[in-house]
Amino acid sequence: MIHIEELTKYYGLKPAIRDISLDIERGKIVGLLGPNGAGKTTILRILTCYMQPTAGRVSVDGLDCRTQALEVRKRIGFLPESVPLYSDLSVRAFLGFAGTIKGVGGAALRRETDRVIEACALKEHRQRLIKHLSKGLKQRVGLAQALITNPPILILDEPTTGLDPAQIIEVRNLIRELGGERTVLLSTHILPEVSQLCERVIILHNGRVRKEDTPANLARDIQRGVRTVLEVDGPQEEVRTALAGLEGVSGVEPAGEAPGQWVVLSEGDTALRPLMARLIVESGWDLREMRSSELSLEEVFLHLVTDERDEEGESES
Repeated sequence: MIHIEELTKYYGLKPAIRDISLDIERGKIVGLLGPNGAGKTTILRILTCYMQPTAGRVSVDGLDCRTQALEVRKRIGFLPESVPLYSDLSVRAFLGFAGTIKGVGGAALRRETDRVIEACALKEHRQRLIKHLSKGLKQRVGLAQALITNPPILILDEPTTGLDPAQIIEVRNLIRELGGERTVLLSTHILPEVSQLCERVIILHNGRVRKEDTPANLARDIQRGVRTVLEVDGPQEEVRTALAGLEGVSGVEPAGEAPGQWVVLSEGDTALRPLMARLIVESGWDLREMRSSELSLEEVFLHLVTDERDEEGESES
């Protein structure tokens, strides 16, 4: 569906993205994850034919973004980070205007406007002026304009920025419903957004793809072992030393700010857990909790970014 090959973009002498190659399959919700300045928005602008790359090739549904830009745009619905809405128009009037811009007219325009209003749960608000809508409803209007002509690809740039928690949940649920029958590329620096919505994650840092896979596979690849979370009521240093002394344990780290919570790292041997429990009980301490744990997407991201910084520091020295 989307094919990116050795994509590079310079702003003056500064590279925004470098040698990026990706394939995004039809019908998937894919997260483009990275800190501010990682190159996410640059990739989206090239995909939507807003700008041309310095080097490399991008194709959407077999169409070249450089030479067939108009046809590519017909296949993409785009929600930019700052949604360009006309605040003095009603929801219906604005969506009618957006449909006209996309080449829809007459009875087809009325049908299409009704369809996207229904899809984005805007029926009760269709006659309201956009300036009177909440931020969350404005995001829905932005999604509705992106859905006009029912494009097979949705590209969403930071779709929940500035929303309150309730509005974030609403927009996430809407994005989840919109996926499945169409490809969704979601750009964000908000980690929970990706872990809750995306089937695949592409992690960008300093203009390069650092890693790509499912959230679960990313955690499993980096973790390389078993993580066991314990909550123990006992002297902290004695507990740490005792657990670290068990054969097969590769590390013991605090699990959080609360005292008595530990993450025990081992090389894949779950038989260690009964030994840990026995050690704690025989030492006269209380074992309050024992459970397995996987790395969160936040921990995966921090691990990858920190590793890259270390590698860059070594190459410069």
